Amino acid sequence: MAAAGAAKATGSAALSAVYRNNQELNRLARSGQLAAARRVFDSMPRRNTVTYNAMLSALARNGRIDEARALFDGMTRRNAVSWNAMIAACSNHGRVADARSLFDEMPGRDDFSWTLMVSCYVRAGDLELARDVLDRMPGDKCTACYNAMISGYAKNGRFDDAVKLLKEMPAPDLLSWNSALAGLTQSGEMVRAVQFFDEMAEKDKWSWNLMLEGFVRAGDLDGASTFFAKIESPNVISWATLLNGYCRAGRIDDARELFDRMPERNIVAWNVMLEGYVRRSRMEEACKLFEDMPDKDSVAWTTIISGLARAGKLQEAKDLLDKMPFNCVAAKTALMHGYLQSKMVADARQIFDGIEVPDAVCWNTMISGYVQCGMLEEAMLLFQRMPNKDIVSRNTMIAGYAQGGQMRKAAGIFRRMNRRNTVSWNSVISGFVQNGLSVDALHHFMLMRRDTERADWSTYASCLSACANLSALEVGRQFHSLLFRSGHINDSFAGNALISAYAKCGRILEAKQIFDEMAGKDIVSWNALIDGYASNGHGTEAISLFREMETKNIRPDEVTFVSILSACSRAGLIDEGLKFFNSMEKEYSVKPVAEHYACMADLLGRAGRLKEAFELVEGMQIQPTAGLWGALLGACRLHKNDDLARSAADKLFKLEPRKTSNYVLLSNISAEAGKWDEAEKARASIKEKGVHKPPGLAGST
Repeated sequence: MAAAGAAKATGSAALSAVYRNNQELNRLARSGQLAAARRVFDSMPRRNTVTYNAMLSALARNGRIDEARALFDGMTRRNAVSWNAMIAACSNHGRVADARSLFDEMPGRDDFSWTLMVSCYVRAGDLELARDVLDRMPGDKCTACYNAMISGYAKNGRFDDAVKLLKEMPAPDLLSWNSALAGLTQSGEMVRAVQFFDEMAEKDKWSWNLMLEGFVRAGDLDGASTFFAKIESPNVISWATLLNGYCRAGRIDDARELFDRMPERNIVAWNVMLEGYVRRSRMEEACKLFEDMPDKDSVAWTTIISGLARAGKLQEAKDLLDKMPFNCVAAKTALMHGYLQSKMVADARQIFDGIEVPDAVCWNTMISGYVQCGMLEEAMLLFQRMPNKDIVSRNTMIAGYAQGGQMRKAAGIFRRMNRRNTVSWNSVISGFVQNGLSVDALHHFMLMRRDTERADWSTYASCLSACANLSALEVGRQFHSLLFRSGHINDSFAGNALISAYAKCGRILEAKQIFDEMAGKDIVSWNALIDGYASNGHGTEAISLFREMETKNIRPDEVTFVSILSACSRAGLIDEGLKFFNSMEKEYSVKPVAEHYACMADLLGRAGRLKEAFELVEGMQIQPTAGLWGALLGACRLHKNDDLARSAADKLFKLEPRKTSNYVLLSNISAEAGKWDEAEKARASIKEKGVHKPPGLAGST
């Protein structure tokens, strides 16, 4: 009996230890300390199903879906909680096929399992499959499952289907009515929402708050304020909802007046007001509010640190981070982002390396920072180390390699992606266009269509640029038609791409028609048409459009002046070009850069005013580029000025000592002037400097 009693005591102690460890595991997981939670899990001599479920949920909440699945697959015993946690994890991260596979394998599905699967399809926008799951549910269908389907119909604009299902329910509750109402308010159907709300026989605080949130979401703050006044005894959520509306609309003073009137404030209200100040860069008031907060959670700390970092007050942000009483990856990521904005990559990396378990946002912030700073090798090394590469990290690397001219690597990452979104396709398509591979860009658009991914304005803009580069007018017109049918025709980015495409294909009248029909023209629209006139030799029209732009109070920028100077050069409008150039800094506060000087060198060079061109280039406030001296050398050949050609060539050889074509051009200029010794000397320089002449590059006279 004594032995039995001892064994029983030992078993009870073991169970008690498991219970305590489970409690600690849950506490760590819920506070975001995943690594510490994992250490507790790994060190436990005995685990039960509750232990596994807690670790499974923690991994899922942190986006570690593959690790969660590996843990799930290794479980010897699973219960409904295990299966539902894994289905929910897949659903929440867009892995619809995996969620369905688990659902089909689950031995004893409960009401929650069915509701999860309906919600999964609703979230993915596949309402037919969601309804199929609902219809297949055995026995009496649970109210939650009905409500998920009703909400899905309403959110996707199928309100008649939502009401029909509501009426088919054997016992709809208030939650069912609120689900339909929520769908209407979240989809912006406020007229129908008001009608539906008035027809509801019973309403609770959630019903009123849904309506209030709907007005706020629609941007109708006057309507929200009027509706708020009708709520009997508004709760703290009602107050916080209207407060959030004022803050998001930039009405910070109205928000503060409302905040001060609140009978009670919870942490959400304080955080909303704090974020309002930060979003409007009113950091002095934000810091004062932060100091006054009775309780500060991780959201408050992250918001204030992020605001200080964005404002460039990095030391203040760092000091606050050091004072933060708990570990918060989001706050550290906010400071990392601030450092990266200021190109302080080493400081950002130091913070990153100090984070025990970086989340996906943290990894992506650091990788993106490297890419933006042109540090592609470092970005790739970090990308390779990332334990759970997501679609964001892959898209970042595709865009980075594309911008760095390494399209083979960009395309390689794209091909290996199991799942792609519109951003993935846009990154690789625009990358091909930027790197002169327009045929590949259009080919990938066809693959995108075959993959049933929906194109957006960015896709069409890139494809139109590809058509322009190829002078593929008819293909461009097909994209114009697709733009019209897709509803993106009124988007300024797509409209600008259309203008450029038609102009580059020589159809300047069609480009002008697109420009005239655009509702919201921006500076890029004006620049695109001015450049179109320039490239098609319509200098007078370009100048006329520039003057019209001025009457609309649209200030020209650097790009505008490159286009207008180019137009003057090609049309031989020398005096007009000089006037524009001389007025840039004086009248428009646009400082000339290398491209503007290149246009002026071309303009004066074409007119034979070579001495003026030389004086202009030599008097530049910035270092002349090889392209500038090359343009002058070409102008010297055109006007047979071999003396100035030698001066330009000397400057050019210093910048590009190993470029064969420069020596060949000078040799030809000397030969045309009858200076055979000089011509031979230029050719001899090619051998002396060890420059190899590419096959086919003639040095004929």
